[in-house]
Amino acid sequence: MKKIGLFPGSFDPFTKGHEAMVKKAITLFDEIIIGIGVNQQKSYMFDLEKRIKHIQSLFLDFPQIKVKTYQKLTVDFCKDCGANFIIRGLRDSKDFQFEKSIAHMNIEISGIETVFFLTEQKYSAINSTIIREIYKNNGPIDAFVTNPHLLV
Repeated sequence: MKKIGLFPGSFDPFTKGHEAMVKKAITLFDEIIIGIGVNQQKSYMFDLEKRIKHIQSLFLDFPQIKVKTYQKLTVDFCKDCGANFIIRGLRDSKDFQFEKSIAHMNIEISGIETVFFLTEQKYSAINSTIIREIYKNNGPIDAFVTNPHLLV
Protein backbone atom coordinates (compact mmCIF):
# COMPACT_ATOMS: atom_id res chain seq x y z
CA MET A 1 0.00 0.00 0.00
CA LYS A 2 1.32 3.39 -1.02
CA LYS A 3 2.02 5.81 1.84
CA ILE A 4 0.44 9.13 0.87
CA GLY A 5 0.66 12.13 3.15
CA LEU A 6 -1.41 15.29 2.94
CA PHE A 7 0.26 18.52 4.06
CA PRO A 8 -2.71 20.89 4.49
CA GLY A 9 -2.74 24.65 4.96
CA SER A 10 -3.71 27.96 3.43
CA PHE A 11 -0.06 28.65 2.57
CA ASP A 12 -0.60 32.38 2.32
CA PRO A 13 2.36 32.40 1.65
CA PHE A 14 4.21 29.06 1.49
CA THR A 15 7.30 29.73 3.60
CA LYS A 16 10.79 28.27 3.73
CA GLY A 17 9.61 26.45 6.85
CA HIS A 18 6.81 24.80 4.87
CA GLU A 19 9.25 23.93 2.11
CA ALA A 20 11.71 22.32 4.55
CA MET A 21 8.85 20.36 6.16
CA VAL A 22 7.81 18.83 2.82
CA LYS A 23 11.41 17.91 1.97
CA LYS A 24 11.77 16.24 5.38
CA ALA A 25 8.46 14.37 5.04
CA ILE A 26 9.13 13.07 1.52
CA THR A 27 11.77 10.74 2.98
CA LEU A 28 8.96 8.79 4.70
CA PHE A 29 6.17 8.95 2.11
CA ASP A 30 5.74 7.64 -1.42
CA GLU A 31 3.73 10.73 -2.31
CA ILE A 32 2.91 14.03 -0.69
CA ILE A 33 -0.07 16.16 -1.59
CA ILE A 34 0.23 19.78 -0.58
CA GLY A 35 -3.40 20.64 0.00
CA ILE A 36 -4.32 24.29 -0.16
CA GLY A 37 -7.49 24.67 1.82
CA VAL A 38 -9.83 27.33 0.48
CA ASN A 39 -12.27 28.99 2.87
CA GLN A 40 -14.75 31.33 1.18
CA GLN A 41 -15.17 33.22 4.47
CA LYS A 42 -11.49 34.11 4.59
CA SER A 43 -9.68 36.72 2.53
CA TYR A 44 -6.19 35.87 1.35
CA MET A 45 -3.32 38.20 0.57
CA PHE A 46 -1.85 36.15 -2.25
CA ASP A 47 -3.89 34.91 -5.21
CA LEU A 48 -4.71 31.17 -5.15
CA GLU A 49 -3.42 30.49 -8.66
CA LYS A 50 -0.14 32.26 -7.85
CA ARG A 51 0.21 30.26 -4.62
CA ILE A 52 -0.30 27.03 -6.58
CA LYS A 53 2.29 27.97 -9.21
CA HIS A 54 4.71 29.20 -6.54
CA ILE A 55 4.54 25.91 -4.62
CA GLN A 56 4.76 23.81 -7.79
CA SER A 57 7.89 25.72 -8.84
CA LEU A 58 9.63 24.72 -5.61
CA PHE A 59 9.22 21.00 -6.23
CA LEU A 60 9.84 20.63 -9.97
CA ASP A 61 12.43 17.92 -9.24
CA PHE A 62 9.98 15.96 -7.07
CA PRO A 63 7.28 14.30 -9.23
CA GLN A 64 5.94 12.57 -6.10
CA ILE A 65 4.89 15.96 -4.67
CA LYS A 66 1.59 17.32 -5.96
CA VAL A 67 -0.35 20.51 -5.22
CA LYS A 68 -4.15 20.44 -5.00
CA THR A 69 -6.87 22.66 -3.57
CA TYR A 70 -9.90 21.71 -1.53
CA GLN A 71 -12.99 23.17 0.17
CA LYS A 72 -14.08 20.56 2.70
CA LEU A 73 -12.93 18.91 5.88
CA THR A 74 -9.29 17.93 5.61
CA VAL A 75 -10.06 14.30 6.49
CA ASP A 76 -12.67 14.16 3.72
CA PHE A 77 -10.11 15.51 1.26
CA CYS A 78 -7.65 12.85 2.49
CA LYS A 79 -10.19 10.17 1.62
CA ASP A 80 -10.84 11.74 -1.80
CA CYS A 81 -7.17 11.74 -2.75
CA GLY A 82 -6.17 8.50 -1.03
CA ALA A 83 -3.99 10.08 1.66
CA ASN A 84 -3.57 7.87 4.70
CA PHE A 85 -1.74 10.46 6.84
CA ILE A 86 -1.91 14.17 7.61
CA ILE A 87 1.46 15.89 7.89
CA ARG A 88 1.88 18.74 10.38
CA GLY A 89 4.87 20.76 11.47
CA LEU A 90 5.49 21.83 15.04
CA ARG A 91 7.43 24.99 15.87
CA ASP A 92 6.85 25.01 19.61
CA SER A 93 4.75 23.64 22.46
CA LYS A 94 1.82 25.94 21.58
CA ASP A 95 1.69 24.39 18.11
CA PHE A 96 1.76 20.94 19.69
CA GLN A 97 -1.15 21.68 22.04
CA PHE A 98 -3.26 23.07 19.19
CA GLU A 99 -2.35 20.35 16.67
CA LYS A 100 -2.78 17.52 19.19
CA SER A 101 -6.46 18.40 19.69
CA ILE A 102 -7.09 18.49 15.96
CA ALA A 103 -5.23 15.20 15.46
CA HIS A 104 -7.37 13.51 18.13
CA MET A 105 -10.57 14.76 16.49
CA ASN A 106 -9.37 13.70 13.03
CA ILE A 107 -8.57 10.16 14.11
CA GLU A 108 -11.90 9.93 15.94
CA ILE A 109 -14.00 10.95 12.94
CA SER A 110 -11.96 9.35 10.17
CA GLY A 111 -9.26 6.98 11.40
CA ILE A 112 -6.65 9.10 9.62
CA GLU A 113 -3.44 9.54 11.63
CA THR A 114 -1.47 12.75 11.91
CA VAL A 115 2.32 12.63 11.68
CA PHE A 116 4.20 15.46 13.38
CA PHE A 117 7.58 16.78 12.31
CA LEU A 118 9.63 19.26 14.26
CA THR A 119 10.46 22.43 12.38
CA GLU A 120 14.15 23.12 11.89
CA GLN A 121 15.24 25.63 14.50
CA LYS A 122 16.23 28.22 11.88
CA TYR A 123 12.60 28.27 10.66
CA SER A 124 10.84 28.13 14.02
CA ALA A 125 10.09 31.86 14.12
CA ILE A 126 8.68 31.99 10.60
CA ASN A 127 4.96 32.62 10.60
CA SER A 128 2.79 33.41 7.55
CA THR A 129 0.86 36.08 9.48
CA ILE A 130 4.06 37.97 10.28
CA ILE A 131 5.32 37.56 6.72
CA ARG A 132 2.07 39.05 5.37
CA GLU A 133 2.48 42.00 7.73
CA ILE A 134 6.04 42.59 6.55
CA TYR A 135 4.89 42.34 2.93
CA LYS A 136 1.95 44.74 3.49
CA ASN A 137 4.40 47.29 4.83
CA ASN A 138 6.76 46.93 1.85
CA GLY A 139 9.36 44.97 3.78
CA PRO A 140 11.53 42.26 2.20
CA ILE A 141 10.28 38.69 2.61
CA ASP A 142 13.02 36.86 0.65
CA ALA A 143 14.60 35.55 3.86
CA PHE A 144 11.35 33.73 4.67
CA VAL A 145 9.87 32.78 1.27
CA THR A 146 11.73 31.17 -1.64
CA ASN A 147 11.15 33.08 -4.90
CA PRO A 148 8.57 35.53 -3.48
CA HIS A 149 8.42 37.34 -6.83
CA LEU A 150 6.27 34.44 -8.11
CA LEU A 151 3.51 35.45 -5.70
CA VAL A 152 2.98 38.97 -7.03
